[in-house]
Amino acid sequence: MNIGILGGAFNPPHLGHILLTQQVLDYANMGEVWFMPNYGQHHLRAGVVSDGHRLAMTKMIAFPRTRVSTIEIDNKLDGKTIHLLPYLPKEHIYTFIIGADWLASFHKWEQYRELLKQISFLVMPRHGFANSPLYENMTVLQHTSLMTSDISATKIRERIRLGLSIEHFVPKRVVEYIQDHRLYL
Repeated sequence: MNIGILGGAFNPPHLGHILLTQQVLDYANMGEVWFMPNYGQHHLRAGVVSDGHRLAMTKMIAFPRTRVSTIEIDNKLDGKTIHLLPYLPKEHIYTFIIGADWLASFHKWEQYRELLKQISFLVMPRHGFANSPLYENMTVLQHTSLMTSDISATKIRERIRLGLSIEHFVPKRVVEYIQDHRLYL
């Protein structure tokens, strides 16, 4: 099966993740998309909540033809995509999904040239970002009905800090979880 991997902090997961995933399922040849909260990198950054909170919230955005993968968390990986590849089940074909906002700094990813040889990338256009530079083995998701968004976890966390509602940007269950656990205050 063709599997799209959407990795990231999911700090918190939001409607932009759902919008992106539904369109990958609709317009790309993917049997499933796996949400993959990462373990490494983020624990050292201010404002990133625990793996347990991020995983619990990510499970709340799963819908048919998606699943939440705990490969990175279970194996305590460092968040570098090249180190994830040996842990992926061999029976599938994988494509890593990134937003166009990552393209400008992609050359800074650990062993990015080797990574491009080992896995293909599907680039989701993102409002306000160019779909370049594109590297070999990268494809931009295109369709006449494609919708982009500039919803971001950073903006959602800022809204929470300002005391503003996030109800139209985050699924209701995630909003309730954030409120119940007093996250991002």
